[in-house]
Amino acid sequence: MKILNLYAGIGGNRKLWGNDLEITAVEWDASIAEIYKDLYPNDNVIVGDAHQYLLDHYSEYDFIWASPPCPTHSVTNFFLNPQGIVRYPDMGLYQEIILLQNFFKGKYVIENVKSYYDPLIKPQESGRHYFWANFRIPFLKIEKQIGRMNGKGQNVARTNNLDKLGFDLSKYEHPDKDKLLRNCVAPEIGLAIFESAMNIYKDNNAIQTGLFETLQ
Repeated sequence: MKILNLYAGIGGNRKLWGNDLEITAVEWDASIAEIYKDLYPNDNVIVGDAHQYLLDHYSEYDFIWASPPCPTHSVTNFFLNPQGIVRYPDMGLYQEIILLQNFFKGKYVIENVKSYYDPLIKPQESGRHYFWANFRIPFLKIEKQIGRMNGKGQNVARTNNLDKLGFDLSKYEHPDKDKLLRNCVAPEIGLAIFESAMNIYKDNNAIQTGLFETLQ
């Protein structure tokens, strides 16, 4: 099975997937990609534009996870707009959804925050996330939050405990390690969704069996 992990960050979503998989990760920021490469030395790490890479290579993979940037979609825009920070929602999110919905033959999931506007394409909801996928996303509530938003729409770290999500970033020189963690999908969520896609997700200790459940 060939897996594509887009907008990979430090790989919070794939942390619990194991090391016996053929995974290609795409990350724009070279310094973050270096951390990912150190954490997952068996993965093929590409520094580049994940949006374009998806367009050029989606047909080469069996499972695709994408977590495109969320700032232009998040509720923080309600706080930023009165301060004169006005921006369009990045429609790259919906370009990726439409592409995969119509042309991708494998299993995919696109993850983002719950948006301040009504989604243009109906997602599935789980916890604090929207998911667009061609299989059923399990409902999960993971009580691990590295940061929160204050009244000015700024990220405020709740703790300096850098291994909050099971990562030890102490040896890395990145200037904002808290942000790296805030941008992670909780590993437990990543694992549950991956196992659901692989048809082995466990819900209340009951193993889900059968073929992939494709949404109608």
